[in-house]
Amino acid sequence: MAERRKPVDAVIVGYGWTGAVMAKTLTDAGLSVVALERGPARDTSPDFEFPRIADELRHGVRGELWQPLAKETVTIRHGPNDVAAPYRRYGSFVLGNGVGGAGVHWNGQLWRASPEDLRLRSHVEQRYGKKFIPPEMTIQDYPVTFEELEPHFDHFEKVCGTSGIAGNLRGTLRVGGNPFEGARSDEFPTPAMPAIESARRFEKAASELGYTPFPVPAANSSVAYTNPYGVRMGPCNLCGFCERFGCYLYSKASPQTCILPILRDRPNLEVRTDSYVTRILLDPSGTRATGVRYIDANGREVDQPADLVMLCAFQMHNVRLLLLSGIGKPYDPATGEGLVGKNYAYQMCALSSAHFGEDAQINPFIGAGGAGQRVVDDFNSDHFDHARHGFIGGSLIFSSATGGRPIAQMLLPSGTPHWGPGWKDAVRKHYRHSAPYSTQGSVMSYRDSYLSLDPTYRDSHGLPLLRITFDWHDNEYRMAAFSAQKMDEIVAAMKPESRSLLVMRPGNHWDTRIYQSTHTTGGAIMGSNPSNSVVNRYSQSWQVPNLFIHGASAFPQNIGYNPTGLLAGLAYFSAQELRGTYLKSPQALVRA
Repeated sequence: MAERRKPVDAVIVGYGWTGAVMAKTLTDAGLSVVALERGPARDTSPDFEFPRIADELRHGVRGELWQPLAKETVTIRHGPNDVAAPYRRYGSFVLGNGVGGAGVHWNGQLWRASPEDLRLRSHVEQRYGKKFIPPEMTIQDYPVTFEELEPHFDHFEKVCGTSGIAGNLRGTLRVGGNPFEGARSDEFPTPAMPAIESARRFEKAASELGYTPFPVPAANSSVAYTNPYGVRMGPCNLCGFCERFGCYLYSKASPQTCILPILRDRPNLEVRTDSYVTRILLDPSGTRATGVRYIDANGREVDQPADLVMLCAFQMHNVRLLLLSGIGKPYDPATGEGLVGKNYAYQMCALSSAHFGEDAQINPFIGAGGAGQRVVDDFNSDHFDHARHGFIGGSLIFSSATGGRPIAQMLLPSGTPHWGPGWKDAVRKHYRHSAPYSTQGSVMSYRDSYLSLDPTYRDSHGLPLLRITFDWHDNEYRMAAFSAQKMDEIVAAMKPESRSLLVMRPGNHWDTRIYQSTHTTGGAIMGSNPSNSVVNRYSQSWQVPNLFIHGASAFPQNIGYNPTGLLAGLAYFSAQELRGTYLKSPQALVRA
């Protein structure tokens, strides 16, 4: 029998970005809060101290900060009639583990969604007609607008000390920023980072072709900065150990850097690490959460009663917990009925390697996940006329040198030997003189792309693994080919000695051995009513009103941007309504 702990006002499942936001919101309101994190406790000191953090083999390849797949993984198949196989070795995406979650090892690119991204279906129908949307595509509008989220985007950027240049400041377009972004209420809190060499070449070539390059919005403070919570951040030095690593300089935004310091000594907050939540507990009616059950570090089952449950785990884990807890009807692609697991989406990327002469000092070891890079947004979202191209969505195109890690980021021309003297000679000749460029594309949602519980494979506790059913569709092949062609034109304009291009083409299945992004979305989507969504506009469960579900699991389809800015904006939007309305009168915030 499970041990029963003392009841609290609220329990938070997952202590990453959204968990930290909710912990601050609820403790500010005076509630007693328990935060449960499946992984270990981690902080900048001692866990990310230099030089121990600057170890590519330990962190960038073996993934010390990632979820151990031997204990829990996912299974993957391409279609509903296939048999899924376990994801045994990290490739396509990585999963966070421990305090801070994926917000520790993310690369720090901090984007807002475009206004049209948030009303995608109605926007496409109005501009191109209803027939432009394929019948198997299940995209839908968010139940919240850009204008409603903008103050929360702005606040999160200030919490993170984000560097950049505003391209649309209160409706006025400004040189140097993104002309396609929605109107900002304020400038970025810190100036844009200077461009690294690969970005300078990209910026020059893109400008010559008539595009509008600008600095990638980066959650890397470019100067010494104090955020709205009074937490101090240091300037980024482009050390090259950013994505897949914790930041030892207090420069890259993370929960540890930006929010957790002010929560550490709060008497009404208890953080329990190594706590593996297995179920959300419900009352007999199934319409009220009574707490959660978890397995502690000693292997004991524990029940934590609470009046309010905040599900703040990674997107996949949110969906799996809903399915394990019997909350909502599981999605069935055959009938189209059910909502939990529906609309899983990923991203489609293309990669280019440019190899310059030895007189070009690219110095790839200088870099960061977002800082110092340049990007064009001309071919993302609906920033261009799609009518003659026959697809929905688009891609960022950017210089993607994030540090030149010698194991995973060694760029060598095709035909180079994989070992021996020929390989060594190529490394000597090309390492300092090569640069990567990338597209990062949206992926629409489809009837046959979804999440479910695997009937065969189980985790180390005997619980069913989450099963991903997903593959590329014609819309994304066309989008990727279009974006890759635009990228190749930019790279060609730089006049490298040689270049190569990797792009998914019709017939290529989703290959989980190739990393693209960790930007997985959907499965507990938000919408306007219980017939089309799991949560309402405030991330509140339609079925269980004292359950709130935060993160990218709410995205009805995937955008071409990194998701952190949007998921944080939605979390702060929810937090405002939670404290201003729900805590005063706990009930459904939107009438069903």
